[in-house]
Amino acid sequence: MKSITINGSKRESVGKKATKALRNAGLVPCVIYGGDEPIHFSAEEKAFKDLIYTPDAHTVVIDLGEAGKFNTIAQDMQWHPVRELLLHADFYQIFDDKMVTMEVPVRSTGVSRGVLNGGVLRRNLRKLRVKALPANLPDFISMDIAPMKIGDKKYVRDLRVDEYEIMHSDSLVVLMIKNSRTAIADEETEEEVPADEVPSSETDDVAAVKEGTDD
Repeated sequence: MKSITINGSKRESVGKKATKALRNAGLVPCVIYGGDEPIHFSAEEKAFKDLIYTPDAHTVVIDLGEAGKFNTIAQDMQWHPVRELLLHADFYQIFDDKMVTMEVPVRSTGVSRGVLNGGVLRRNLRKLRVKALPANLPDFISMDIAPMKIGDKKYVRDLRVDEYEIMHSDSLVVLMIKNSRTAIADEETEEEVPADEVPSSETDDVAAVKEGTDD
């Protein structure tokens, strides 16, 4: 899996007053969990752009200078309720010899036979939760939909490989090719993509982040 680096500084003071001062200075208060004890640090908000504004999953190297470097994955992010402002970020430290669980995007390649014949591609899931050693975490899970006809479905069981474990039931439908009339009448909320709008490959939306808790 690809990695990005966030440069920051270890925090000596925590609490509401210190947190407010950091935010007033344009810094984001953060915490790394998963090690012997939580590590509090801060980083400039712009340092997070490659992590936030991307459709891909990444591991994150937190570089705190003399305090050390830490391999992590992003856990929770808290946003301002009105402005597009990152208020807080939580990270989880990972180790080469320990399994880690995270969500990775699902991508399709090719244009299905069913879509070319007037069907509609309907996606049930954009991300799947996987468990693996850090070295085996995939950037994304890819599936070739070119052979799929109207009525065909892709299940979790069709995507399993030896390198990582998908933490979902085998019978869970990831995507399907539906008859266009059925798709129009369907009241489900999954995305519909008309045949003339389906690209040869798709890039998922920027990964949404969960709301975390403040210091």
